[in-house]
Amino acid sequence: MASAGPRLHSEARLHSGPKLHSGPKLHSGRRQELGQSFQDGGEHYERVRPGYPQESAGWLVPAGAKDAADIGAGTGKFTALLAERGLDTVAVDPSADMLEQLRRTLPDVIAIEGSAEDSGLEPESFDLVTVAQAWHWCDPALASIEIARILRPHGVLGLIWNQLDTSVPWVHRLSRIMHAGDVLKPHFRPAVGPEFTGLESHVTRWEDSVTTEDIQELTKSRSYYLAASDSTRAKVMANLSWYLHEHLGHTPGDVLRLPYLTQTWRAFRA
Repeated sequence: MASAGPRLHSEARLHSGPKLHSGPKLHSGRRQELGQSFQDGGEHYERVRPGYPQESAGWLVPAGAKDAADIGAGTGKFTALLAERGLDTVAVDPSADMLEQLRRTLPDVIAIEGSAEDSGLEPESFDLVTVAQAWHWCDPALASIEIARILRPHGVLGLIWNQLDTSVPWVHRLSRIMHAGDVLKPHFRPAVGPEFTGLESHVTRWEDSVTTEDIQELTKSRSYYLAASDSTRAKVMANLSWYLHEHLGHTPGDVLRLPYLTQTWRAFRA
């Protein structure tokens, strides 16, 4: 998939008040089922998923930070931004296949198997812990306890989501056809435990240059598609092809500017 285009708009805001909303509303069994769909397919994920805008990491990384842990790192899409900023970075993910891809692209990053609830990392070892595109697969209460354990006092927890910008009408319909389940509600805020305070967010709007084939491959990397039956997969791809090539009138190979927004959240160890 082509690299990201220019950033269009960004904003930051502070959130207060006791009410927290979690991510996509899945019962624990379904959440585990969909999460398991990412245990393999690392090469495909690395090839078709977009990266993250530099501004996300620039806003998130605290001044003077020396080391970071990226949990739920996958193939290292966000890990790369941390390493590029000179942070000593450890990547943690439950999938050996995803970590194999990460080690190929980021050979200087330490990569270990683990989870947000049980990272296996030493206590008070990091200035920053990030969870990109993965907090909705975590138990926020247990993960908050574990991440607070491995952060130094006043360390930063960063939660990051890339999502299609569904404020654009054609992208909204595309997201429904793709079953892009990580499209967040306008007033979404992640649930974090009492171990953290000062939750605030930053939004970056940007575009990715992609072909219609890229969008089809991106759809195949979504948890809904990975966990679906063959007949459901065929239906999704047929609907997607109709929408892109007949309804929108694109031909294979056409380059589209696909709008994204990246929500970056940070909170501080209490």
